[in-house]
Amino acid sequence: MDTAKELPTVIAFCAGYGGIERGLELAGIEHRVIAYVEIEAFAIANLVQKMEAGQLPPAPIYTDIKTFPAEVFRGKVSIITGGYPCQPFSKVGNRLGEDDPRHLWPHIRRHIESIRPSRCFLENVEGHISLGLSTVISDLEKDGYQSAWGIFSAAEVGAPHQRKRVFIMADSDGSGQQAQRDEPRAERKAQAISQSSKLANSCGKGLQRSSASRNFIGKKQESNDKHATRRCSTQVWSWPTEPRVGRVADGVADRVDRIRLLGNGVVPQTAAEAWKVLSERLV
Repeated sequence: MDTAKELPTVIAFCAGYGGIERGLELAGIEHRVIAYVEIEAFAIANLVQKMEAGQLPPAPIYTDIKTFPAEVFRGKVSIITGGYPCQPFSKVGNRLGEDDPRHLWPHIRRHIESIRPSRCFLENVEGHISLGLSTVISDLEKDGYQSAWGIFSAAEVGAPHQRKRVFIMADSDGSGQQAQRDEPRAERKAQAISQSSKLANSCGKGLQRSSASRNFIGKKQESNDKHATRRCSTQVWSWPTEPRVGRVADGVADRVDRIRLLGNGVVPQTAAEAWKVLSERLV
């Protein structure tokens, strides 16, 4: 990896396995992550393993977002990414919002204020729309960022499952905001709200499933076993039934940690699609 080339710099908050950052690559955004922030030990080990294998450029990993030294990075970061914890907003939880101890948005906002990146790219669950999203958008606007958001799903990019997620893009002094500086503030705000509503109501509109999408979760296999078949649209996705188990994993190392990592992670292809669409909304 050529680390001498000057690239847009990224700080990844709540990085997980780096799904959002991989999404930037898929969207054609060359970049270099200069710091990760992640508290989960298995996720940290996953990032370190990728660095040691040469799949990621080496970068420091901070474990506590609350004590992250944001002031050190002021003026040195192009993009801040973050899939902050969903538990305060998820419909499968207690939805305590700001009262949930895992509510990290105030800390991320504080770091954005200190670092002042040109752009922020954030992700959370669909339940965030009815709890907390308006606060995030309002906070970003108060801090001088023009923002756009939308719902994007894994199904849009070829997966056999929905996994809907809210993505938020905020632009400070980049090309997105430059094109709107001469517009009246009220008109600009109304347009942003209108665009956001259209995005929320048009998940998957106009997107085509390509034949390459069959490789999204692995090779398509033929099977007559009805218990080993999943359907997505008109395509059939299947795996051979494993012996002596009622599920599809038998003896997988670190199985619980891997499931947790995937469950909390971001589908890179979804992040790439969200980046492209929201970037166009900010032009």
